[in-house]
Order: sequence, then C-alpha cells, then structure tokens
Amino acid sequence: MERPGPSEVTGSDASGPDPQLAVTMGFTGFGKKARTFDLEAMFEQTRRTAVERSRKTLEAREKEEEMNREKELRRQNEDIEPTSSGSNVVRDCSKSSPRDTSSSESEETSDSSDDELIGPPLPLKMVEEPVSHMEEEIIGPLPPPPFEEVEEDDDDDGDSEEEDNPVQKIPDSHEITLKHGTKTVSALGLDPSGARLVTGGYDYDVKFWDFAGMDASFKAFRSLQPCECALLKLSLSSSVLLPRSGHTAMLHTGSWHPKIKGEFMTCSNDATVRTWEVENPRKQRSVFKPRTMQGKKVIPTTCTYSRDGNLIAAACQNGSIQIWDRNLTVHPKFHYKQAHDPGTDTSCVAFSYDGNVLASRGGDDSLKLWDIRQFNKPLFSASGLPTMFPMTDCCFSPDDKLIVTGTSVQRGCGSGKLVFFERRTFQRVYEIDITDASVVRCLWHPKLNQIMVGTGNGLAKVYYDPNKSQRGAKLCVVKTQRKAKQAETLTQDYIITPHALPMFREPRQRSTRKQLEKDRLDPLKSHKPEPPVAGPGRGGRVGTHGGTLSSYIVKNIALDKTDDSNPREAILRHAKAAEDNPYWVSPAYSKTQPKTMFAQVESDDEETKNEPEWKKRKI
Repeated sequence: MERPGPSEVTGSDASGPDPQLAVTMGFTGFGKKARTFDLEAMFEQTRRTAVERSRKTLEAREKEEEMNREKELRRQNEDIEPTSSGSNVVRDCSKSSPRDTSSSESEETSDSSDDELIGPPLPLKMVEEPVSHMEEEIIGPLPPPPFEEVEEDDDDDGDSEEEDNPVQKIPDSHEITLKHGTKTVSALGLDPSGARLVTGGYDYDVKFWDFAGMDASFKAFRSLQPCECALLKLSLSSSVLLPRSGHTAMLHTGSWHPKIKGEFMTCSNDATVRTWEVENPRKQRSVFKPRTMQGKKVIPTTCTYSRDGNLIAAACQNGSIQIWDRNLTVHPKFHYKQAHDPGTDTSCVAFSYDGNVLASRGGDDSLKLWDIRQFNKPLFSASGLPTMFPMTDCCFSPDDKLIVTGTSVQRGCGSGKLVFFERRTFQRVYEIDITDASVVRCLWHPKLNQIMVGTGNGLAKVYYDPNKSQRGAKLCVVKTQRKAKQAETLTQDYIITPHALPMFREPRQRSTRKQLEKDRLDPLKSHKPEPPVAGPGRGGRVGTHGGTLSSYIVKNIALDKTDDSNPREAILRHAKAAEDNPYWVSPAYSKTQPKTMFAQVESDDEETKNEPEWKKRKI
C-alpha cells in the first residue's frame, strides 16, 4: 500500500490489507483497503458547489420578484384586458413552472451527490473560507456582526485593560483563617507544589496544614516542637540538624536552593553565611564571611538565593547588602555599604523572578528596590512602613509587576496592613487590612496564585480568588466540617475514683450490737488481755523495776541526775564522809601508822643537775 502524500487522507472504501501482513500483525477480517482522496480536488469541488448554490439563490430571488411584479400587473389590468390576455399571463406562468421543477430536481441531485461523498468531513475553516469568498463575489459584502459579537469585543477590551492593571490580578476576594496559636507567627513556608503549608511561632510550635485533607474546620494535622526554648525564625524548609562544627551562635535565616533540592543556606550571629548539603549534613559546603569596608566582621541578619541559584545575597547589621557568586567565597561581587541605616536589622532581601532586581525590607521602616546590574544606588525607596519584628517579609508577585510587604502596629493602635507597590513606578497602589495586629510574614505562591500572611496574634491567613487562584485554599473551603461519630460520644459522663473500686470500698455502718456480736466470734478481737507481771517476771516477760539487776541499775545509777562534769569536785564531795568513817584504806594502817605520813617529793630540776649527761633528757 502506498503511503499517502501531504495532500491525501485515507478513507475506508478500498480493498483490504495484505492477508499475510494481517496475520502477522494479529488482526484479520478486514474486507477492503483504505481509499485515498485528493484534498485539492475536494476543495475545488466544494468551491464549485458553493458557487452553484449562490447562483441558485440569486435566481430564486429574481424569480420571486418577477412573480410579484406580474401579480401586481394582473390586479391593475384585470378589469381592462380581455380574458385571453389573462390566459396568456397564466400560460407564461405555466411556462415558468418547468424551470422551477428543473431547479428543484438539480437541488435534489446536488444534495444526493453530497450524501454520496465518502471520507471524513472537512475542517470547518477549509469549508467556510471559499464559501464566504464566493458570497462576497456574487451576493455582496456580508452583513455586520450581531450585537452579541460586539459585546464580546467589549469584553476582550476589558480583559486587556485588566491585564494592563496589575491590581486587578491580586487574589483578595476570599480568605480563610488558620489558628496557629496565641503568639506571633514568625515562620511561614509552602512546598513547591503548594499542597501543604507549615507555620512556626513564638510558642515554639511548628504546625502542618494539608489543603487537600482539611475541611471547613481548618485544623492542622500535625504539631511538633523542634526546639524547646528557641524562637522559630528560620525558613521552615531548613529543618536539618546542623553539627556542632558548623555555626557557633544563634541562626537568623535559612533558605533552600531554587534549583538543587539537596542544598540550603543559613546565616548566624557568628558573622558567617554557610551553605549545606542534606546528604552530608556534618560538613558545610562553603562559608561566606561578610566584612565591613575596614575588613571587620559584621553579623548578617538575612540571606537568600537568586532565582537561578548563582548569586547569594545577605543583609548585615551595619546596613550593608553584600552579594557573592555562589562558587566564589572570598570577596563579594557587589557591596553597597549604606543600603539601610546602620544598627537596624534588615529583615528580608528578595530577588525578582527575572533576576535583575533586588528588594530589601529594612529595620529603618523602609522598602528599597535595587538593580544588581547597577548596584550603586537604589532605584526606588519607600518609607513610613513601620516594622517591629526582625523577620518582616517582602516578596514579588508572580508576574513581577508588584512588590508586597507588611506593616507592624502597636497593640490596640490600628490594624496591620499588606501594602502593594508597583514595580515600574514604585507607587503605593493597593492595601489590605489584615487584622488588629502586626503583619510579620507574607508569601505569594506563583503556582497557586494565593497570598499567605502570618500575623502577630497567632493567625495565618490565606487570600485567594475562586477565578484567579488554583487549588490550595479552594480545596478545603468546599468541604463541610466532619461530624463526630455517634460511637465515639458518651451519653453520660461517669466520674471514676480509685476508692470507688471494690477493693477500696469501705463497709457500710451497722448497729453496735451486731458489730459486738461479730467481734465476739473473732478470736483475735475476743482474746482477753494479759494482766501486768508482778515480781521478777515469768513467761519471758520482764517484771516491774527492782526485780532484776538491770532494772536496779537503770533505776539507781543510770537515772541518777548528778552532775559529774568536774571530777575533782566529785571526789572531794566524799572527803568528809571518808574522814569521819574511813572504810577502804585508813583502817589498814590504824595500828601500824596511825598518823599519815607522805613521802617528800623532790623537784625535777635538782635531780637533773646531779645526773650524768648521758642520763639527762634531750630536748
């Protein structure tokens, strides 16, 4: 079978395929081969058909006009002309009838010939174009379009105006509120697909929200505390455990590489910006050290990647903005030393989607726009944007025409706002009143076309438009809140205490007589108590005091309260009794030595003088 050319299509009205090929390919039973058609010939036939139909239409109109004129003439000459003339007129009309019959027959034959065409129908554009040209040649120009088409043109003009006005693209017609807690939402993040939102706050909690799994109750499906006593300021995607050999001080900001999934970046109070790899978290990939113009260390407060991931930008406490090439860590590629007021914490730097413009949100209540191709002065600057948090965000719209940031307010002194600036003129074109607290975090997701906002009173709000936004919050607002299952609810609440169990239950009070009768049957309770022991003791029981030696000692000696703290006085206390009634020593010498004689004791000095040298004591 020949392969059809570029102007040929295959039909189904020809002889069948090769039998051997049919068996080999696994299909049999087809009776005919596909027929080929010449598209150019079909177009020419269509054109001729259109010309013929237009000619017949003109002839029919001329015939009707002629018949109408003849009728008017007959009415006018009916009373004047003879009946023969009337018959002639009728005869002329009858002559025209065969012509009409022939035209109708030709139309039927053309319709039947059209029905006999075999093959797929032609595209509408190919069929209508030659017909319209022939109608213009024969009939004349087409009538003007109807009123509905004019309205569509007006709608197209309105759409073009809406495309020119970036404010019309802000998705703020609807909103949902996610209750994170009672303290400031200081961290906000979305995955690249926009399916899940993660929030972190000053209450040390991180909560996960699934748009596809939530219903109208808007409850988080998971909550955790990665750090017990650390405020969450990092990008929520940067939840990788850093080693002790990495940063040596508090972290400020984290950011993922836009192209490489396993690489992220952090900046810290140790005056460094470091890049890491998830597969090797024990060692940093590279270290960038911000410096002042004098070469001294300076602390970076925020950092980010460019959209292509080739540049790394960091804002420092001295008000400078420094930009490095990702592969060159020694010296910054761009350095502007007074981008914001020194001593203020620049809370955010963000690149535009085209990669040529950088926006910076300063702690000096300003928002500035920079062209990195001419990084010697800001393109635009806006002031009067109060901020009281070191993580206030700024971001670009998905079409790069708007810049968004939030404002802070004191408690009870107004409402926090989301402010929109036009990038081309940097005019303040739109504002959204969020809540009666500060607006800290803001994120405009490009795929969802929805704006996420974190506030100072623990709320995370999502703004969307049903016509302009995709998925995200639109998935959960249509789901009704799930009702509690009947099996999980209790019809009556019971209070169960430990002492209500049978083993701890106390017996009920009974009458005294019955209690005594019951005690009488108990051998332990009805046993007669033994009387006190009289005498020295019996049955292994010690008697009263005085019956044994130990009891005598305890009574007469051990319990004696005489004070013997001075031994000399204790001995001299018995001197008079010993002299009046000697008992131990004096009676033995009463006959042999009635008068007491004591030996004379010489002094030690005299003895030592008479002794030889070798007997004297050596001092």
